[in-house]
Amino acid sequence: MAAVESIGTRERPMTRGARAARFALLAISFGFLSLLLLAPLGAVLAQAFANGFGGWLSSLADADTIASIRLTLLTAAIVVPVNTLFGIAAAWAIARFEFRGKSLLVTLIDLPLAISPVVAGLVLVFLFGAHGWFGGWLIERGLGVIFAVPGIVLATIFISFPYVARELIPLMQQQGSDDEIAALSLGARPWTTFVRITLPKIRWGLLYGVILCNARVMGEFGAVSVVSGHIRGLTTTMPLQVEILYNEYDFVAAFAVASLLALLAILTLVAKTLVEWRSRSGAR
Repeated sequence: MAAVESIGTRERPMTRGARAARFALLAISFGFLSLLLLAPLGAVLAQAFANGFGGWLSSLADADTIASIRLTLLTAAIVVPVNTLFGIAAAWAIARFEFRGKSLLVTLIDLPLAISPVVAGLVLVFLFGAHGWFGGWLIERGLGVIFAVPGIVLATIFISFPYVARELIPLMQQQGSDDEIAALSLGARPWTTFVRITLPKIRWGLLYGVILCNARVMGEFGAVSVVSGHIRGLTTTMPLQVEILYNEYDFVAAFAVASLLALLAILTLVAKTLVEWRSRSGAR
């Protein structure tokens, strides 16, 4: 039986040339992914377990490594909820209201995606560093931002805040506001309208944005590297710990931490795929 492909609701035979083109495109795609994704991932895992599973566990049990894991999780626990609240508020304002500066707000939301994370870190140093605009005022009051956890949190917030908003804005614009207007006209309060009508409609897009935001937070290096000071056990996140261990030629420990980051990335991709599948299933 000849191979066929669907176009709309009709089917037509796939020609030999079309089959060859499809095979070539798939081969290029899988070859590219194998070269740039699977091969490096395999190398990381091979080096991480060079001393066996016990060596991998002992590398992760190092006090500085545990501190970097703890700081990474703490940063994510602060940044992801903050960016989620911002993303919902920004998407609601942009999708539901017309106001002056709307285009400017959309542009500013995209700004972290367009500039280097290192530049973002340098801006924070310029503002909150010892010789920055607010540095003297902070030092007089015994408050530390740069080379401290608050600086890491601020840098990570700046780098990752677009992700939730950029997922929700087109979704809410596409859905429209008819159901919300109807609920408000029947006497529902704004908060009740949001919880019972808006939130169920955007829940999968919101979860998708949260997953992407969390992945960005966990893997951020550039901006955090600038503002952290690389103080071992205090201001080093997992990506920074990988750099420190690698520069000290402790390759097994460095790749052990890198493998943990890779595992988090894989779990993120699995969660992302499940959300996409669930969202498509719910839309049918």
